[in-house]
Amino acid sequence: MTTLEEAARLDAADELAAFRDRFVPITDPGVVAYLDGNSLGRPLRATAERLQELVADQWGARLIRSWEERWLALPERIGDELGRVALGAAPGQTIVADSTSVCLYKTLRAAAALRPGRDEIVTDSANFPSDRFLVESVAAELGHTVRWIEGGDVRPEDVAAVAGPRTAAVVLSHVDYRSAAIADLAGITRLVHDRGALTVWDLCHSVGSIPVELDAGGADFAVGCTYKFLNAGPGAPAFLYVNARHHAEFGQPITGWMGAADTFGMAEHYVPAPGIRRALSGTPPVLGMVGVQEGVALLAEAGIERVRAKAVALGRWVLALADEWLAPLGFTVASPREDARRGGHVTLRHSDAERLSRVLIEHGVLIDFRRPDGIRVGLSPLTTGFTEVRAAMDRIRELAA
Repeated sequence: MTTLEEAARLDAADELAAFRDRFVPITDPGVVAYLDGNSLGRPLRATAERLQELVADQWGARLIRSWEERWLALPERIGDELGRVALGAAPGQTIVADSTSVCLYKTLRAAAALRPGRDEIVTDSANFPSDRFLVESVAAELGHTVRWIEGGDVRPEDVAAVAGPRTAAVVLSHVDYRSAAIADLAGITRLVHDRGALTVWDLCHSVGSIPVELDAGGADFAVGCTYKFLNAGPGAPAFLYVNARHHAEFGQPITGWMGAADTFGMAEHYVPAPGIRRALSGTPPVLGMVGVQEGVALLAEAGIERVRAKAVALGRWVLALADEWLAPLGFTVASPREDARRGGHVTLRHSDAERLSRVLIEHGVLIDFRRPDGIRVGLSPLTTGFTEVRAAMDRIRELAA
């Protein structure tokens, strides 16, 4: 059933419905539904309050004293909590630092350095542009060759066909940014290790949406952003993960004073800090980390398993509405229909998707267009309701017709 009554029933049974009140309300009366939280999550009320407190008290009153009192330990403290709540990572392996692109550069360079004598990097041709661009850039710097897996939705057999004795690292997204297909992190990592190479996982569309098990899956390195499902805000700092087994030899290429063993020693030469802190470079973005901290705290309260369960239910709801209302209008589903293989969004294909996306946004359905023909319906479980999704799909049906 796709009736309004069924949507109301699903909303009434939603264990996470109360969390919607924790977000800054949408005041634009023209917005029918915000279905782009997989690109930019909505702001938390708590983040706005924390930022005011930080500016007035920690910064305004305590001034530079807050570095030692509050701020210096934030990258590791928030990283450990993020690892516990969302990444399946033991303490001391995750740190908040830089943008996703910079974190990916650091981890890829580190992975390649740990495999001397190997001169190939593997990724897929449908990976997110930053990932592909950085793989090509690092390969050019090191004189390596890029080996491409054609297409998205990468499976272990696809990696097996490309990775070999010359492979240093394999860079893949855990959840495909177009289709939302979930890669087999543990299976692919195991295969890559059998080939003697290392993995670098992009978790941008995973973190805060689906449970991730980095330690259990044997991952070597991982990176991810915080402004999507963690709702940390535009430009919020990303995170990187380095498995503890690599800490003794892990080196990153952008050495800076915050990653030095003695931050304020002003030493003549760089000596890396022990453990994950050596992944830092410059001064941490304290204002941005407030949003990360609040987003992780809210996720801890909600529980990643409950978030995942609602994401699955929302995905089923979109699929049912698409099959009934949109398929007759030329739409097809580009995301996996199996719950276990679909992340936190559903992508619909249409031959006129680019123009239709602009029309939808103009009429209050805030979605994302992804070339060549994809309309992404983002499903953020802490802010998205079933009635809201139904209203959006109804508007899509009306405008497409």
